[in-house]
Amino acid sequence: MVVKMAELQPGIIGEQRVLVTEDNTAGAHGSGAVPVFSTPALVALMEKTARLSVQPFLEPGQTTVGTRVDIRHLAATPVGTTVTARSELTAVEGKKLVFKVEAWDGVETVGAGTHERYIVWEASFVRKAAAKKRD
Repeated sequence: MVVKMAELQPGIIGEQRVLVTEDNTAGAHGSGAVPVFSTPALVALMEKTARLSVQPFLEPGQTTVGTRVDIRHLAATPVGTTVTARSELTAVEGKKLVFKVEAWDGVETVGAGTHERYIVWEASFVRKAAAKKRD
C-alpha cells in the first residue's frame, strides 16, 4: 500500500547505524589526518537517516534531496565503534522538509543539528541535472 504525502507529518522518526571503519575516517575522506569517524561520514549518515525515514510517505517516483545541513560534530569516534543517527521530521512546509538530527556512539553525543530536504520527482530532477552536461 502506498501512503499518500498527506500523511507526511512532523514527528516521523528515523534511525540508522554505521560501524566506524578505516573507510569512513577523516583520513580516508581527506577531511583530517586522524583515524576517527569523519565529519563528511557523519553528515552522510544523518542525511541517509532523514531520507529513509520519509521515503515510505512519498508517491512512487518521488524522492527527497538534501539542500541544507547545519551540523555540529561534537566528539571523536574511533574505528570499531558504532555510530547511531536519529532524525525527527519537525516541519513540513510544502515540498520542504525540516529535520532535527543527532548522532551518538554509545558513550556520548557526537553530532547534532538540523537538516533540510526537498521533495522532488526523481526522473525530472535527474533529467534537469543531466541537461547541464556538456560534451
